[in-house]
Amino acid sequence: MNKTGPKHRTCRRVGAPLCGRPNCPANKRPYPPGQHGRGRKRISEYQTRLLEKQKLRAIYRVNEKQMRRYFERATSRTGVTGEELLRQLETRLDTVCLRLGFALSTPQARQLVSHGHVSIDGRRTDVPSAQVKPGQTITVSEKARNFIPVREALEITPDPPVYLYRNKDEVSGTLSRFPERDEIPLPVPLEERLIVEFYS
Repeated sequence: MNKTGPKHRTCRRVGAPLCGRPNCPANKRPYPPGQHGRGRKRISEYQTRLLEKQKLRAIYRVNEKQMRRYFERATSRTGVTGEELLRQLETRLDTVCLRLGFALSTPQARQLVSHGHVSIDGRRTDVPSAQVKPGQTITVSEKARNFIPVREALEITPDPPVYLYRNKDEVSGTLSRFPERDEIPLPVPLEERLIVEFYS
């Protein structure tokens, strides 16, 4: 996923606020960027599937190589492929930190992890894509607890989803169990079935 350049280009391309922000330009201009943005009317089946895949990549900010790897892993499991794919993305360490309210955005959560401020079961981890397993506890370092963005995030974020437990005082949280599909708080509606069709 390209981390530089216009942050809302993908939001506008799919016509939805993938970033989750209320002031996203996609809310005002729900058509693709560029001088021909308004003129594109007909969308092929392939493009519909592609857009769903782009949506998911933009929400979790993963690149194409990572996305294919997650898809291959999801197909090898016994559950519904699309739901397994979402479950894997949702239990990435950076996403869990975001859901627990330790950061306001995925890039912020990713930075917190990659700078070594997050531990899983007491072991410091600087890999944002590390998979969190049920029962594992995520803790933010003493130093990072006083960071203004972390304190701000804890103050204004809502309670985490039901599959997560958060201790605000200790700035820690636990993944109680894997999330069910309807419990995952995605910023926009998503049809993972179309993503499975795209890769199949």
